[in-house]
Amino acid sequence: MANLTFIVASDGNNVALAQSVGERAQEAGHSVDVVRLNAYDFPIYTADREKEIGALPGMDELMERLEKGDAWFVFAPEYNGSYPPVLNNTIAWLSRQGDDFRRLFRDRKVALATHSGGGGQHVIMAMRAQFSFLGCNVVGRSLVVTRNKSANPETVQAILNNLVR
Repeated sequence: MANLTFIVASDGNNVALAQSVGERAQEAGHSVDVVRLNAYDFPIYTADREKEIGALPGMDELMERLEKGDAWFVFAPEYNGSYPPVLNNTIAWLSRQGDDFRRLFRDRKVALATHSGGGGQHVIMAMRAQFSFLGCNVVGRSLVVTRNKSANPETVQAILNNLVR
């Protein structure tokens, strides 16, 4: 069975969605590690700050958790037509680790999900572009949940099946 890493770029509804999908994955025999990016509370990335700080507290742990994942499932709300700053900032810090900014991301299978107050499609498009640029293999189907549209169990299962193939 697969080791899945669920990356949650918010608190609240997206955490609940990740937990729900995670239960489904565990019922199928997969292990799930839910990584809540807000818990790391990394400072805003700048080149000067990187020089000042050097080794960022928590970065080694985060990288180890991400590297253990056979595949990732990213959950993020739509934030002003894109993804939340915590996701962008974390990617900025991660991409500065080592000599190859794509090393952690290259050929990693990634699924995308959102619980969004709006339609949710903008965050999915933005994440798809970002993770594709970083070298990930982004699953074609995504999970979009809103106040008026709950998670479709068939969609959840299809995405999980695609992640673990």
